[in-house]
Amino acid sequence: MAKKLLTVLLLLVHVVYADFEYKINNSNFTISQGSIFPNEDETYIYNYNRLRFRGDYTDNGFFSTVITDGVNYFGNEFIDSNTFEYIKHIKSDTPYKTKTNDGSLHAKVYRLYGGYEDNKNRLVIGLQNISMGVGRIWTPTNLFNPKNSYALEPDEVFGVAALSYTRHISDTSHVSIVLSQKEDDSFKYLARYKAFLGFGDVAVNLISSKETKMIGYEIEANLGDTGVEVRSEGAYLKNKLLHVDLKERDEEFFQGIVGADYGFESGVTIVVEALYSSEKFSYEEILLNIESEALSNLLYSNFYMGTSLSYSFTLFLDGSFSFIESFNDKNSRFIAPSLTYTLNDFNSFKVGALIQNGANNSEFGMNPNSYYFNYSFSF
Repeated sequence: MAKKLLTVLLLLVHVVYADFEYKINNSNFTISQGSIFPNEDETYIYNYNRLRFRGDYTDNGFFSTVITDGVNYFGNEFIDSNTFEYIKHIKSDTPYKTKTNDGSLHAKVYRLYGGYEDNKNRLVIGLQNISMGVGRIWTPTNLFNPKNSYALEPDEVFGVAALSYTRHISDTSHVSIVLSQKEDDSFKYLARYKAFLGFGDVAVNLISSKETKMIGYEIEANLGDTGVEVRSEGAYLKNKLLHVDLKERDEEFFQGIVGADYGFESGVTIVVEALYSSEKFSYEEILLNIESEALSNLLYSNFYMGTSLSYSFTLFLDGSFSFIESFNDKNSRFIAPSLTYTLNDFNSFKVGALIQNGANNSEFGMNPNSYYFNYSFSF
């Protein structure tokens, strides 16, 4: 008995000297949104609330992070709609469930991982984000959890169940490997090498799974002493995709971006980016491959141009504006303005819109506009 008490005491002392931090945030959105299905002329006003807990533990190189959400949708018309029926079945591509149910009220695990890090090594295992790509608007090389610039929260992406390891070869180069497990228990592999080559950072990425093969590159550099940061990213992909005849065939194509950032002395920051795809896909083909790990790479157009602006009007008021043009048989565009007022360290308010404009049968013209108000409270 005495040995057990001594063991518990030692564990408690260890926890006391470890570093644990936590944060609780509540994001509440009031949203006006049309049906995502082109043949439905419906508009819904509903409320979406997310209560998020984040805890971070660190101790002598060891670390762990847990992020959990309590989610609730309010608005019977929206909850009973086909749009919500589609949304509630979107889930993480992991071998285990990350949310309790598919209803309007549920809890989910957003991130849950742990690992070890020192000057040369970083090992992480669990439900995590795999960071890839240098694009600000598009990241064609990221087949794990790419950002969605057309979403209300572009960086809110599902985690992947993975083991990732990074070895720093020198101060300017490192190699990374990732092993992730998908919902069907198959595996996806990544090998990555990144180094500084005098003019900038260059990375080579190799991804392999049972349905996808990819070789990609990343380049990021400063344009002399101009203050302009330039970058490029590209991926050659080979995927097994369903076609309209319901037969699965290999599809090979290339996607790449070029872009630049610049921050003016006035406080304005501008991002410009262009995306090219050697292949484009129809609405029907994209729907058929809705569960493909290359879904974010299945595009309606061969060429896009995008720009974003951000500016701080005052210490408390920030504005942003994004514009994306899709160049196709019929051009269409996506526009996302927003204003954020930060009351203090704990409270912020944001109003914005996701405006989609073009002919009825164009890429963005077939989608509805959305308008939202967000109140965020944290402590």
